[in-house]
Amino acid sequence: MEILQQDLPQVINYCNSLTNYSRRETHVVRVGDVPMGGNYPIRVQSMTTVDTMDTRGSVEQSIRMIEAGSEYVRITAPSVKEAANLENIKRELRSRGFNTPLVADIHFTPNAAELAARIVEKVRINPGNYADKKRFESIDYSDAAYEAEIDRIRDKFTPLVKICKEYGTAMRIGTNHGSLSDRIMSRYGDTPLGMVESALEFLRICEDMDYYDVVLSMKASNPQVMVQAYRLLVQKLNEEKLRPYPLHLGVTEAGEAEDGRIKSAVGIGALLEEGLGDTIRVSLTEDPEKEIPVARMLVDRLQEREEHEQIEAISDYPIDPFSYARRSTIEVSNFGNKNVPRVIADMSHFKDVTVKDLKALGHFYLPELDKWSMNDLGADYIYTGTNPVGFMLPNGLREIVDYKVWSPQHDILQYPLLSVNQLLNVNDLHPELNFLAINTSEITKAFIDQLGMRENLVIVLETSNDHAMVDLRTASVKIINSGLKWPLVYKRDFAELEEDELMVQGATDFGGLLIDGLGDGVMFGFSSNKNCDTQTLKLYNNTAFGILQAARTRITKTEYISCPSCGRTLFDLQETTAMIRRRTDHLKGVKIGIMGCIVNGPGEMADADFGYVGSGKGKITLYKGKEVVKRGVPSENALDELIDLIREDGKWIEPQAGETVEK
Repeated sequence: MEILQQDLPQVINYCNSLTNYSRRETHVVRVGDVPMGGNYPIRVQSMTTVDTMDTRGSVEQSIRMIEAGSEYVRITAPSVKEAANLENIKRELRSRGFNTPLVADIHFTPNAAELAARIVEKVRINPGNYADKKRFESIDYSDAAYEAEIDRIRDKFTPLVKICKEYGTAMRIGTNHGSLSDRIMSRYGDTPLGMVESALEFLRICEDMDYYDVVLSMKASNPQVMVQAYRLLVQKLNEEKLRPYPLHLGVTEAGEAEDGRIKSAVGIGALLEEGLGDTIRVSLTEDPEKEIPVARMLVDRLQEREEHEQIEAISDYPIDPFSYARRSTIEVSNFGNKNVPRVIADMSHFKDVTVKDLKALGHFYLPELDKWSMNDLGADYIYTGTNPVGFMLPNGLREIVDYKVWSPQHDILQYPLLSVNQLLNVNDLHPELNFLAINTSEITKAFIDQLGMRENLVIVLETSNDHAMVDLRTASVKIINSGLKWPLVYKRDFAELEEDELMVQGATDFGGLLIDGLGDGVMFGFSSNKNCDTQTLKLYNNTAFGILQAARTRITKTEYISCPSCGRTLFDLQETTAMIRRRTDHLKGVKIGIMGCIVNGPGEMADADFGYVGSGKGKITLYKGKEVVKRGVPSENALDELIDLIREDGKWIEPQAGETVEK
């Protein structure tokens, strides 16, 4: 059944305010001695990665997580034996003075959930596979047949609800985008609406049984889909006048290192800025205790958010928050319209830009060949302020300078950056491309009326508001509603932040705009020359491209949909992911799913082109899309066979000079 646009809500009702920070007030859920929701702090959590049957290992890892700041510890219980061993883990933790609530992670096994609910403080079930087996089959359900399926689910789910009520156990109904049931897929498709309905089917059963200790989540590996699903979930809860249940936020299978941090922050950060979220988990393919500081950065940034300078309310919101559509703009040079968002590097605090400096921006001069080379993370423009470069720039790179040092006689690939006052009072402009630097506070109706007839203009929009993402979005809405179609570049200064903090804040402020279809470019600015060096320049440049990739607006590298590991994992995920990355990270735009077990295999990597999934000790199953291609491949041969599969599909390219691929 096709889901038409009119089936989706038209009135925005998913957050308290589109402009001023206000945390959504939710129903309080008791999780042991650490409640969530209401006026309680936003909780951070993680999940163990060792075998649940390894009691000592589980306890030691849980303690490391708790000492890092994890307020809940989640442990997988794929079968009854693991569920039973949760009692031993809990007993040992309590004997050592650790009372942190434990959460049992359940997928396919209702009897394991029913046992775990008697032991731990919270159980997590996935509605896509708790009562269903996913076969990727399309079935045409009549209304009567569909209702019969709901009755079957009720019969399977009711015993768990009764146990949770009896034992005071909380529950998370956690929908995952990649594991929607065939029933949901057949009726709603692979959509945010399908994700929401999957959870509501189970939530309605809980409500019918007067059980309300429920937390909801809408996880996806694609931040666009994840954000849309959470927004739509809250909208639907409000429409159906259901309780305002707390939300667990997360981008599932986010990956490792900078990719995992950026992708998580794009999704989680955007929702937190809108006041949504009561607990978060950053899913990294790393040791679980390393997730906690990243999660804390996202939460701590909100501590004084309510004190931000007030932002003018929006009366007409032209953005559909439940589906992606890029803002319609005119094309100015290579900005806007169908062009990918551009990356501008700020080099204005460099006294003298050298050829070597450009290496940090992905542009390499090869002296032995006397020519330039550029990788996929090559910046599109450099902004040099009042210090223009003294040499010819390579093809693929252009320069922006302050208007006062620009003249019409300058190189045709050098473009002026003007203030509002300069733009209103000068006549000489570049015939193709000009940049206007403007603060959100200057976007007024009078300003728009004055500049309405200007052409060949790209706006470089900044904000001084602490609620940066929302303030930039509000200014963009003013421009959209005025009918003007100038391309917009967003600029933010992040002075002297540590690397992880820079990624988290940049991904939130830029990524939250990009996933709503806004923005034709991004620019990390240097507020002073204090931290202006090539190492920071490279970090800014790579982070900018990483944000564009995470927001799915400009693909410049291989994407890895890599699970964070848990007790079900059948190989070392960190080591395996690194090994696969070394051989394949030159495959621009190819999505590779790396899953430690079959539970998170065909479902969670459904967005991937190829999949590498643990299916037994030393055995790997290879996927092309959602289809199994080879089963039981010995792990020592699996990577070579994955590469053969990519080659057979025509997506393999040989690495170019300068790219090293380990054999």
